[in-house]
Amino acid sequence: MKKALAVILTLAFLLSLAGCAGTRSTPTTAAHTTTAAATTAAATTAAATTTTAATTTAATTAAANEISDTITIVDHNGDTVTLPREINRVVVCDIYPLPSVLTLFLGSAEKIVGIHPVSMTAAQSGLLGELYPEILSADTSFMKSTDLNLEELLKLKPDVVFYSSSSTALGTALKNAGISAVGVSATKWKFDILETYSQWIALLSEIFPGHDVAQKVTGWSEDILELVSARTADIPEEERAKILFLYKYDETTMITSGKRFFGQYWCEAVGGINVAEEVELEKSTAVIGMEQVYAWNPEVIFITNFMPTVPDVLYKNAIGTDDWSKVDAVENKRVYKMPLGSYRTFTPGPDTPITLLWMAIQVYPELFEDIDLNERVRAYYQDLYGVTLTDDQITRMFDPSPDAAKSAV
Repeated sequence: MKKALAVILTLAFLLSLAGCAGTRSTPTTAAHTTTAAATTAAATTAAATTTTAATTTAATTAAANEISDTITIVDHNGDTVTLPREINRVVVCDIYPLPSVLTLFLGSAEKIVGIHPVSMTAAQSGLLGELYPEILSADTSFMKSTDLNLEELLKLKPDVVFYSSSSTALGTALKNAGISAVGVSATKWKFDILETYSQWIALLSEIFPGHDVAQKVTGWSEDILELVSARTADIPEEERAKILFLYKYDETTMITSGKRFFGQYWCEAVGGINVAEEVELEKSTAVIGMEQVYAWNPEVIFITNFMPTVPDVLYKNAIGTDDWSKVDAVENKRVYKMPLGSYRTFTPGPDTPITLLWMAIQVYPELFEDIDLNERVRAYYQDLYGVTLTDDQITRMFDPSPDAAKSAV
């Protein structure tokens, strides 16, 4: 009996322990569950708060941009410039090809109220003034050579003024006068003319959204460069054409393009050799003489539109006592005046891609016999700018008047 009672008491004690153990474990599990739920809820709340804040910030920024009267861009000097969102009055100082680029980019010259005299003579002599006669009404009185008449410029009430990024004093004067001034570079890309033109278009696309032709410009440039490169790639070095550029030539001075000017790029792009590559002087400072020309004996000569000189001047020895008769390019009638379309084509401009093709055809005509240049030019202007050129306009582009050089100093 006592043994049975002892057994019953022992079992009762063990059951009570088990019951207590079960009672302790249940609150612990519940606590963990509650904590996890709270953590999840907190994280969800935080995430929701973050998302809401981000959405609010983005919406606020978008709304601010939408209602802002200004835009901010970075020019080719790396300067941050604030401009009116709506630009109606544009002045271009000393970056001479830019009025033509702007006009074709915008499809009109109505916003352009002032340009340099050098730009104006090209517009008058080339196709720009014919295609967009309103450009001929732009004021030119505010600049003479490199001198700025600030008083005359301010009368034009410009919303934006473009200037050459290398003209630091001019840029400073414009900014000190409270003018929104944008520096545009012609040399930042090491005289790579196609790249320079593409960069100009990219900058204008930021300033004038809705007029973006950047992809088309790049596409045409790349396609023509690829075509020319493919056809000239296998020419042996000793058979590559020796090319001389005459940037300026008159009774007193002969200037070529050395290694650090646009002529170097043109020569390399068409698969030729710049005979003046050894000249280290930059841009339009590379003065040479006839003895140097005789030593180089170029096979092809290109004459720019920054002077009235035409091929006949060399063929007839019409300047001073210089005798060109024994120079290979003259003997073989391979002296060419560069085209004048929307601007003088030695520099970057609207005609840059098709100028490359024209030049390649002059240097290596046998490699491009299947190319209809006129059709390419017509398609280029139509595709990029919505302009339909006539046969007569294309002919005049490639046979420019000596008047194109007026004021081109």
